[in-house]
Amino acid sequence: MPILAREPDIFPENLLEQCDALSKSWWAMYTMSRQEKKFMRLLTKEAISFYCPIIPRRYRSAGGRFRTSYEPLFPNYVFICGDEESRYRAVCTGCISRYLPIERVDELVEDLRQVQRLVATDAPLAPERRLEPGMKVRIRSGPFSGYEGVIVRREKDVRLQVAVRFMDQGVSVAIEDFQADPVY
Repeated sequence: MPILAREPDIFPENLLEQCDALSKSWWAMYTMSRQEKKFMRLLTKEAISFYCPIIPRRYRSAGGRFRTSYEPLFPNYVFICGDEESRYRAVCTGCISRYLPIERVDELVEDLRQVQRLVATDAPLAPERRLEPGMKVRIRSGPFSGYEGVIVRREKDVRLQVAVRFMDQGVSVAIEDFQADPVY
């Protein structure tokens, strides 16, 4: 399969600089596996505002050649901005597995502006996970909201362990990074 050229990762280009970006609703859309670019093409076609930072990744192919692919900085996440109609049309693309409304829009927009400036520097960037094994966390959303536990493992999925200390046993469940906050 050929490597695709870099595609736009923001629509419109000045989305994060617009004055009304702070007054509109934002959603974190969690896409189906490896559907971010397809989803962004569909959003552009539908004229729905979005941002999904894309970074270059260099690797050596099996034939020994260096190749560059363009991958999302935050795999599976595309941030959209607009009204309920925009959200509905985005979900109807068939590329979304779930979405999360953003409550602190001003913080998100400022963070995305910083990320956009970092990506523009062309410095090598790497995503960092915030939940590491051994961290005590509290679940803030989803069916396990309010539960506390310790992150057990971090591989393909994050697993939260809830222990029954008296018995020195417990149970673990897979969670997403965005569902938990560290407890200090």
